[in-house]
Amino acid sequence: MAKTDRSEATIGLLYALAGFTLLSLGDAVVKTTAGMWPGTAIASLRYLFGAIGLSALLWRREGRAAFTIPDAALHWGRGACVAIGASCFFVAVSFMPLAEATVISFASPIFVALLSALVLKEPASRAAWIATGLAFAGVVVVLRPNIANVGWIGVLPLITAMTMSVMVILNRTVAGRASALKMQMLISVTALPLLLVLAVSGHMSGLPALRITIPDWSVVARCAVVACTASVAHGLIYMATERVSAANIAPVTYVQLLSAIGLGMLWFGEQPDWVTAAGALLVVSAGLVLWRGQSSRVRP
Repeated sequence: MAKTDRSEATIGLLYALAGFTLLSLGDAVVKTTAGMWPGTAIASLRYLFGAIGLSALLWRREGRAAFTIPDAALHWGRGACVAIGASCFFVAVSFMPLAEATVISFASPIFVALLSALVLKEPASRAAWIATGLAFAGVVVVLRPNIANVGWIGVLPLITAMTMSVMVILNRTVAGRASALKMQMLISVTALPLLLVLAVSGHMSGLPALRITIPDWSVVARCAVVACTASVAHGLIYMATERVSAANIAPVTYVQLLSAIGLGMLWFGEQPDWVTAAGALLVVSAGLVLWRGQSSRVRP
């Protein structure tokens, strides 16, 4: 590999590293709002800020003509996945340790592999099935000691993993039909209506944890911060994919998990026990097995 190629690859990996770290930072900021405002409302406000900011940027760069929705059904499906996934995760981190919620949500790549076989008719390799078993075992290990304490809350990150995997499949379907900026804007805009419906439904359910009140200014500010960090993070990850292959970026995603564990310890005093560590090890092993198997299939 030429020196220039190595430099580009290094820059790409640094972009990915920064992007995934920022995603964890945003999750940690969301957790600081626990008990101050419902997770459903936080998700709605975060995506409202994102929709406004990204729309303004898209208008400036691509003009009025960019504000169309080709293949509308697919994009509304992407938005629905984000709305459900974000709401579930934001509610979960309000009640669960950040590390545990993140570990469970990291089962998403395994669901992607399975859905690719079922929906896109991409053959599932032996590595995919081994990874599925490892990831399932890891999620069960993380959930089992806590499910009696947190109840249905413990299942929410798993729903996040499932919906995010569906979104990845839909992303593959619409890939290349618009700029990356427009794709980000469309997700925020199409997710927002369902997020508002979920927030209002939660409020009307009578559950105290989902009751929406007038938020403190600090909650609004934190939602704006999360909208900014998430948008910058996804931009960095996209720039990383322009410089290095997705297969090489895949292992870097686990920086997000490590960051979540570190932030949980430093920011919230959460000390992961050996059960959580064992579950995390199984999930990470599953992802690495899947990545190794995919890398070997594309290697000349």
